[in-house]
Amino acid sequence: MDTQLNIEVREIGDKDIPLLTQYWVDASPDYLKGMGVDVTKRPTKEGMYMLLQKQIESSYQDKEAYALICLLDGKAIGHTNVNKIVYGKEAYMHLHVWKPELRRQGMGTALVWKSIPYFFENMRLAHLYCEPYALNPAPHKTIVKAGFEFVKSYITVPGPINFEQQVLRWHLSRERYLMLQQYMP
Repeated sequence: MDTQLNIEVREIGDKDIPLLTQYWVDASPDYLKGMGVDVTKRPTKEGMYMLLQKQIESSYQDKEAYALICLLDGKAIGHTNVNKIVYGKEAYMHLHVWKPELRRQGMGTALVWKSIPYFFENMRLAHLYCEPYALNPAPHKTIVKAGFEFVKSYITVPGPINFEQQVLRWHLSRERYLMLQQYMP
């Protein structure tokens, strides 16, 4: 990745709902399966809109999910989010780069590092987890580079849109985040 790239994140707003919705609606079944998503459980466009609108309108304490828009040179290229939020305690993080040509370019770690402070500070987290599908190697490489530590491998249905699968659980504590913060770009 070119270290001169201008990578930023910001909280999701109303103008981002169509972009994020389009990502999920247009994603190919093979791509979704590679991430561990059961295509039959994918929300409709209208359902996705309602979920995102609720997220935007909810206070931090009441959010069921919290998304950030990832920007490259000022243009939205993806999102990070947390769900399974227990405010003041823990949440589970996800990263999605929307455009196939931008994936595997090495910017995922920078996007995660830019997102982590929002998640820890706004959600008042003590623990941040990530549980990617075990058969999807890209997120595991990104998570390791971002400072997460391996916890375990197990079989579960990690979320409402997933099929049963083996996942690898990764963890980043608030203490480790604060220690690593000095190295974050």
